[in-house]
Amino acid sequence: MDKGIVGPISPKLQVPEIGTVGRPGAEKKDTNFGTVLKDAISTVNELQKQSDREIEKLMTGESQDLHNTVIAMQKAGLSFQMMMQVRNKIVQAYQEIIRMQV
Repeated sequence: MDKGIVGPISPKLQVPEIGTVGRPGAEKKDTNFGTVLKDAISTVNELQKQSDREIEKLMTGESQDLHNTVIAMQKAGLSFQMMMQVRNKIVQAYQEIIRMQV
């Protein structure tokens, strides 16, 4: 059997970063919790808009790329779910602080 026909398999998938929040060693700028939260929400919103544009392109026939549309939808869905989990944790922390006795 000729071994030159099939080459090694190498992954070509690159996973993009959704957002950069407070990397260690990054330059310090005057950011507070509200700014970080607002940036995260705007990133989720932008992913949702991108997903909507991809769906619209597919439905109008402008694009035939079903894979990119599904990937955009999944990215938007996962980022929204993560944002909701962070919100739930913030609400739980707030409620715990309110229950504390001083």
